[in-house]
Amino acid sequence: MKDISKSFPGVKALDSVDFKLRKGEIHALMGENGAGKSTLIKVITGVYEKDAGLITLQGESIHFKAPEEAQNKGIGTVYQEIMLCPNLTVAENMFIGRSHSLVVNWKQMNEKAAQLLDSLGIPASPVQELTSCSLAVQQMIAIARAVDMDCKILILDEPTSSLDEDEVHKLFKLMRELKARGVGIIFITHFLEQVFEISDRITVLRNGKLVGEYETTSLSQIELISKMLGNVLEDITKIQKHEPIVSDTSIPVFEGIGLSSAAGVRPFNFVIQRGEVNGFAGLLGSGRSESARAIFAADKVTGGEVRMKGKSVKIKTPLHAIKQGIGYLPEDRKGDGIIDDLSVRDNIILTLQVMKGFFKPFSLKQAEIFADEYIKKLNIKTPTPDTPIKSLSGGNQQKVILARWLLTNPEFLILDEPTRGIDVGTKVEIQKLVIKLANNGMSLTFISSEIDEMIRTCSRLIVMKDREIVGELKGTELTETEVMNVIAQGGKNPCLN
Repeated sequence: MKDISKSFPGVKALDSVDFKLRKGEIHALMGENGAGKSTLIKVITGVYEKDAGLITLQGESIHFKAPEEAQNKGIGTVYQEIMLCPNLTVAENMFIGRSHSLVVNWKQMNEKAAQLLDSLGIPASPVQELTSCSLAVQQMIAIARAVDMDCKILILDEPTSSLDEDEVHKLFKLMRELKARGVGIIFITHFLEQVFEISDRITVLRNGKLVGEYETTSLSQIELISKMLGNVLEDITKIQKHEPIVSDTSIPVFEGIGLSSAAGVRPFNFVIQRGEVNGFAGLLGSGRSESARAIFAADKVTGGEVRMKGKSVKIKTPLHAIKQGIGYLPEDRKGDGIIDDLSVRDNIILTLQVMKGFFKPFSLKQAEIFADEYIKKLNIKTPTPDTPIKSLSGGNQQKVILARWLLTNPEFLILDEPTRGIDVGTKVEIQKLVIKLANNGMSLTFISSEIDEMIRTCSRLIVMKDREIVGELKGTELTETEVMNVIAQGGKNPCLN
């Protein structure tokens, strides 16, 4: 791939990116959220048409307009979410959609599936239901399906995210066997140790641009982290970090002891004081968001104790959290934040209306007062409060969600990626607002993929890796280098020892 560019309205997702895959190699494609990995893969597989650039396969210029065209050229993709049918047999999943005949030769299909499974060392029977197989075996079956389609290139998008250590080793064994057969593998993952264990080369993207291509043996973990995160600093010298005054007798606003959730985050302890801005730092997949969701009970709480101002409370659902004075701006703004067909006004008053009860609706006049107040306070750019929120820019949508929570006057507000995908000016506004709220006594947890942004706003960082806390930094320790060192070195959870 040479000089590949792809734009969407208001966003240049890929900016003259180069990418090379050799026959019989495992090539890791790395970068944080928004780096352009998914867009690049979708261009390769024909989901998106490139705006500019050249793609060649074995020396032949190609231009795919649909995924079927990529498959016909031997490009197979296995996504993080296993896209198979659990109620069908292994063989049926391997060959579904591959025959245009109305009559299926079941014996021939099962025999062919058995041969392929045996050749790849996959421990499964052609006639067993897929649902009876482990996740790892299901991933392998998805790979077998792709390989049987005369696969020259295999793209694995986060294939190990749901696998345990033994299952990962089995998958890696299969990947090495395919590599030995000459298959070129593109491997996307957020587990750095796996990158160094299995890959031959690494390509790093950041903000839609190519950072570089490297031999895996030439990089250390900390160098890779540095290349992924970068050091792009905006002109935000006016932001003055808030340092809360904490004494031995200070009672935390929120204290979680041994919190865990169904999302797989390991039991952790968490404390935040009045007027403090702290944050969860770590790479994508480290458990930042899962920890925040456990605090807010956005995921099912499976264990732990919660205290608010020293008193034990039960927080098993988001509504319990809201009633205890906790707010949560989610990472997925479109999926979990906005109600896109509702107006700006209705989105702003939504949480306060939930607290009041839907059988006691606010009058239109009162709703307009609330909306007008926060549209002005947060400088939300909208034609009118009646405008559907889906018509607003990403930054203004984010401000509307912030307004929704500020309207409830929370004591503790969790902001998960509040500045992702928005322009620099709005980023600065939100960072300044966080500091202002802390100065006024609100407690905030701030999560961002941009380490420098967290250092500017947080007085304490809780560093995570592989869904557990591996360190805590504050004061003079709060530097990008120290954060990267803690991530690279890892360790036991200091908050549970």
